[in-house]
Amino acid sequence: MSRIGRQPVIIPAKVEVKIDPNTRVVHVKGPNGQLQQPIPMYITGQVKDNQVVFERESELKQAWANHGLIRSLTNNMVLGVSKGFKKELELVGIGYKAEVKANKLEMGLGFSHPVIMDIPKDIKVEVVKSKKEKKLIHIYISGPDKMRVGQYAANIKKLRRVEPYKGKGLRYAGQYVIRKAGKKKT
Repeated sequence: MSRIGRQPVIIPAKVEVKIDPNTRVVHVKGPNGQLQQPIPMYITGQVKDNQVVFERESELKQAWANHGLIRSLTNNMVLGVSKGFKKELELVGIGYKAEVKANKLEMGLGFSHPVIMDIPKDIKVEVVKSKKEKKLIHIYISGPDKMRVGQYAANIKKLRRVEPYKGKGLRYAGQYVIRKAGKKKT
């Protein structure tokens, strides 16, 4: 982890990074929003020449791990507020539906009731039906915070796991599903 921690985080144009030494918090502000992250123990940070540099105060094992961690989290925050992060889910199956209604994601997943999930304020969800395949729906989840985008996508995906015989269910785009053979007719 120390090799990652030694690398500086380059700050692109239109992104502002501040490190508050009193509260030990990194604040990142850009076109896609604002994010903040507390700095773990034994780590100090500085902003120099459009770069953020983190250093260890101690040689403890936890300090080495935290050094790489805070550098990666800060880099993800800088990328998130400048470009943003995106996850794509595919809903495969006849009769499965999804649509965005008034800041809620409403899905018909084969249950006796529709599944309704609230969309957080900082996350944007878009549903697109495939023109080539009738039984395929794409769900695009985007936002500045990599962890929140990934967690929201994982929460949606676990509602209807992919079934191994017909391949129906929710999956990440491009995810390979191992299929099982059905009953053999003799």
